[in-house]
Amino acid sequence: MQTIINTKIPDFKAQAFIKGDFKTITQADLKGKWSVFFFYPADFTFVCPTELGDMADKYEAFQKMGVEVYSVSTDTHFTHKAWHDASDTIKKIKYPMLADPTGFLSRSFGVYIEEEGLAYRGTFVVDPEGKIKVAEFHDNGIGRNADELMRKVQAAQFIAKNPNEVCPAKWRPGEKTLKPGLDLVGKI
Repeated sequence: MQTIINTKIPDFKAQAFIKGDFKTITQADLKGKWSVFFFYPADFTFVCPTELGDMADKYEAFQKMGVEVYSVSTDTHFTHKAWHDASDTIKKIKYPMLADPTGFLSRSFGVYIEEEGLAYRGTFVVDPEGKIKVAEFHDNGIGRNADELMRKVQAAQFIAKNPNEVCPAKWRPGEKTLKPGLDLVGKI
């Protein structure tokens, strides 16, 4: 397996359901912004709405951090709309729900399940230059936590502004960071 950390996301064009309408989203829409790609297996399922609802609850906080969230499944944008219309949880979503019926994005991010035509749960933080800074994969029975994702985005943003520092485990904004150097070797 080859890592995708620090690789650029591919050029893409995808239909999205957002705020009651359909919109085309491309890689150009991401330039200069932080983004989260939040892959999930399928609409009208079980763990997925709990995760997407959790992200919807935190969406305003992500927006205040300058981050756009894109949920992605191999469903069509029409299916996203139908799910939105049918589910009180999904009605809360204000972020773009990208349609990936060909599996192009899912394959590009390494989450596509060929024999099922679905995606694994994959979370990716992309910096304003289009480089992947966080890549996380889960088996489909394991749900994710938007609070932990937010902490990772905050750390990635901090490191981008402070390249000579690193964020230790459980770091939160305002807490002490580390400055790698010979004086720290063996002392932590």
